[in-house]
Amino acid sequence: MKKLFLTMVVAVMAISANAQVYVGGGFGIASTSVDGGDDVTSYKFVPEVGYAFNNEWAVGAAFGWEGSDKGPKTVSVNPYVRWTFGRGNLVNVFVDGGVEYAHIYGNGADTDAFSFGLKPGVAVNISKHLSFVSHVGFLGYSHAKDNNTDTKADEWGLDLDWRNVTFGLYYNF
Repeated sequence: MKKLFLTMVVAVMAISANAQVYVGGGFGIASTSVDGGDDVTSYKFVPEVGYAFNNEWAVGAAFGWEGSDKGPKTVSVNPYVRWTFGRGNLVNVFVDGGVEYAHIYGNGADTDAFSFGLKPGVAVNISKHLSFVSHVGFLGYSHAKDNNTDTKADEWGLDLDWRNVTFGLYYNF
């Protein structure tokens, strides 16, 4: 038993010594003024963690929580595989292939949403440990079901509008 435990500890240490773990994500807060109505404050918090196997391949997951003080809230999880196909000293170009599950709740909302597809992105390496990362768009499939009415919506497509541009910071260990 002691040999097995010692072997496991050495294996974990060896993996950790070569680990290319990154953490980061994005957040946002906004205030919207409505003429003749109440102001709305919205927020978004999306932490992310990943592991790079080498210079080309990584796996990770983002966990999201967003909403507003006047509307429904959303929780989500988005595991992905990242392929970096363009690597430079300052800029890396990559694409994430992943799936996302989101649940929208509150203020009468009860919706489950699922999507899978590709999200291209760019990482600007500010230093050895810090990167500014942006995802631009989505190519894939989305499905949503309103649990209150059993209404379903399906969508295939390419979405390159401003709502699918995200920014975040990563810390690379």
